Amino acid sequence: MSEECTHNCETCGANCSSRTAESLIAPQHELSDVKKVIAVVSGKGGVGKSLVTALMANAARRKGLDTAVLDADVTGPSIPKLFGIRERAQGTEDALLPSQSASGVRIMSVNLLLENETDPVVWRGPVIAGVIKQFWSDCIWDKVDYMFVDMPPGTGDVPLTVFQSLPVDGIIVVTSPQELVGMIVEKAVKMAGMMNIPVLGIVENMSWFECDQCGKKHYIYGNSHIEETAEKFGIKSVAQLPINPAFTQLGDSGNIESAGNVLADFADSVFASLK
Repeated sequence: MSEECTHNCETCGANCSSRTAESLIAPQHELSDVKKVIAVVSGKGGVGKSLVTALMANAARRKGLDTAVLDADVTGPSIPKLFGIRERAQGTEDALLPSQSASGVRIMSVNLLLENETDPVVWRGPVIAGVIKQFWSDCIWDKVDYMFVDMPPGTGDVPLTVFQSLPVDGIIVVTSPQELVGMIVEKAVKMAGMMNIPVLGIVENMSWFECDQCGKKHYIYGNSHIEETAEKFGIKSVAQLPINPAFTQLGDSGNIESAGNVLADFADSVFASLK
């Protein structure tokens, strides 16, 4: 895909392979202005994808960037809880309006539309895919420098919809140290390659636990494989997050924005790769 690509083949002047087929990219709302879209993916559930999404949004806001999170994990939405947003999203006759966190991160999630946040979402794939397209096209995102899309795990219907319908500029892969997870990570990386979307970085969560008594690091889930995985696929930006009970406490209380700028260097590297 050309660096000049605007993700709209009707008006784009770039000469790239994508012009040989009809573009499936859904249009933004006419009042939206989203500059960069980064999808946060994982090959399996439970590795901390939503946490990494929130920490990346924190890093962007601390740099003074206009930031948004689109929660595409429709059946397991956790972004509103992480940011402490309880009230339902508002809207007009023509559009949805994203909610806003304490630091100014704009957020849209299915949990902001439900009567009760614990109500299950029992929908089939095509309906879920349609909702995600609505979150992109029917929501007024105004000016956004970086939008982070919290993806559902795996390589199925919904990730495919996001990759085809949203102008994703790159992905961040979240993993954990287990060797089995490393194999699944390769599936996510290869899917991104099939969709011609660059992998901007990889974050290994739960890399170690540091004892508060002796200060020794314990590698509970085994030795890290992040460096070899990154080298194998030519991924330049890597980061590791320890097992930290403070993250759980801050997330459960809706205060993830108080976690600090723990992914600052990684975020800087990712943002630089998109310029």
